[in-house]
Amino acid sequence: MSARESEGGNSNVTVEGNQNLAEEEGGNNPAPSETSSGDDTESSLSILMAPSDAPPPEPVFGMMTVSGRMQEMEDAVSVQTNLCRPETNRGLPVHFFGVYDGHGGSHVANLCREMMHLILEQELMSAENTQEGAHGGEPGGKEIENKKGWTRALKRCFQRMDEVVLNSCLCRNDWRQCRCRGIMEVEMTGTTAVVAIIATDQIVVANCGDSRAVLCREGTAIPLSFDHKPDRSDELARIKSSGGRVIVMNGARVEGMLGMSRAIGDRYLKPFITSEPEITFTKREAGDECLILASDGLWDVLPNEVACGIASGCLRRESHATTENLNSEDWKESESTGQFYPNHTTQAAALLTRLALGRQSLDNISVVVVDLQRS
Repeated sequence: MSARESEGGNSNVTVEGNQNLAEEEGGNNPAPSETSSGDDTESSLSILMAPSDAPPPEPVFGMMTVSGRMQEMEDAVSVQTNLCRPETNRGLPVHFFGVYDGHGGSHVANLCREMMHLILEQELMSAENTQEGAHGGEPGGKEIENKKGWTRALKRCFQRMDEVVLNSCLCRNDWRQCRCRGIMEVEMTGTTAVVAIIATDQIVVANCGDSRAVLCREGTAIPLSFDHKPDRSDELARIKSSGGRVIVMNGARVEGMLGMSRAIGDRYLKPFITSEPEITFTKREAGDECLILASDGLWDVLPNEVACGIASGCLRRESHATTENLNSEDWKESESTGQFYPNHTTQAAALLTRLALGRQSLDNISVVVVDLQRS
C-alpha cells in the first residue's frame, strides 16, 4: 500500500502502508529565542536559554469505558506515560496510548493491554542499535531514518503480539501443550489495535482494524488512522490475492464471518486477516487541541467532526476556567448526575460516551482523550 495523504487535505499527515515509506517535508523545532532585560548601563549580563531537548510535560488525558448494551466487556485500554526514551525521539520520553476492541471474547484485547506496550518498548530501545545514522547524507536523512526506525519497531511489535496471541490459550499456557477447553475459543478470538505514540514533535499512530484515532486541530477533525474494512478497495484486493473471499452478510465480512480485514488473533481466518498495522506520522503544531482514540462503539454513531467539537469544547472550558469555578459546577458532568471528573479530558471522554449511548450504540464503547495543549 503506497503512502497517501489523510482526508481534508492535511499535508502534515503521512501514511506508511505495506511497501514504500512516505516522506514528509521536515522542519526542525525553531531554536529558542534569546531574551534579556535591564538598562543600557554596563553590567554583568547572563542570558538564559531553554535547552532545545527539554522534555515536554506528561500528557493530560482522560478515558471512559462502558459495556453499553453488550453483556460482556471486550474492549481494553492501555495508557503508559514516559514509556521509554528512544533514539527515534532524540532520547526524550514518549507516551503510549492504546485502544483494543476485542471480538469473540476479551482474551486477546486483555493480552494486548498487558503486553503490547512492553513489546514496543523493547523494539524501540533495540531499534536505536540498528539505526544506520543517515546524518551526513541527503538533507532530512536523519528524519527519514527515524521514520524507518518507528516503522520497523511498530510492525515488529504488532507481529510479535500476534504471535503471542496465536500461541496462547485462555489459561495463558502454550496452546500446543494445553488440553483445556479454551483452545477453540482462542481460535476465533481477536482484537483491533489502535496505538498512538506522542513524541516531542510528532504523533505516530499504528492501526490494525476499525478502532480509530482522530486529531482535533484548530476546530478541524483530522483522521490519523483509516478503518480496515473488507470492502475497502485495497483490502479487498489483498484478501482476494491471498485466496479469501468477502461476503456481504449484514455488511461486508471476510469469509462471511468478520467485519474487519485486519486484526490481532483470529487464527481461523489467517492469512486473509493480517495483523500488519498501517502507520501514520503527523507533525505536531501549535493549533493541535486534542487527540481522540476510540473503539467503533463511538465511531459507528458519531462523526469525527462532532466528536472533535465536543472534546475541544470541554478543553476550552477548562482553559478559560478560574480557580473559583474549578471547584464548582464547571467540573460537573451534569446537574442530573452530579458526577465529578478529575479534569476536562475525562469529562470529554464521558460526554462522548454518553452521546454514543444516547444514539443507540450497540457495542462496547472505549474513549481516550489527550490534551495536546498541555502535552
